[in-house]
Amino acid sequence: MSTWIAIGVTALGCYAVKLVGLLVPAGALERPLVRRLAALLPVALLAALTAQQTFGDGHELVLDARVAGVAAAAVALVLRAPFLLVVAAAVVVTAGVRALGA
Repeated sequence: MSTWIAIGVTALGCYAVKLVGLLVPAGALERPLVRRLAALLPVALLAALTAQQTFGDGHELVLDARVAGVAAAAVALVLRAPFLLVVAAAVVVTAGVRALGA
């Protein structure tokens, strides 16, 4: 029974968040600060998620093959490589470091 209560509370919470978003006046969303924050927030969240997944393992800092893959992707980005090449570089370097370490 508690699972269904949690599902119901979550559904109501999602609906409330959507409703609040609809009730915000359009003028408030046109402010330059709000526009800048809306543009930068997804990048910041993605960077934080990537850092947590790459360097974290519970409550410990982990430096393994994933770090080499992220470094290779960063180098490819600096060299202005296409996105698929950036991902491929990260995959190949990560797999190579894992193969050498195993």
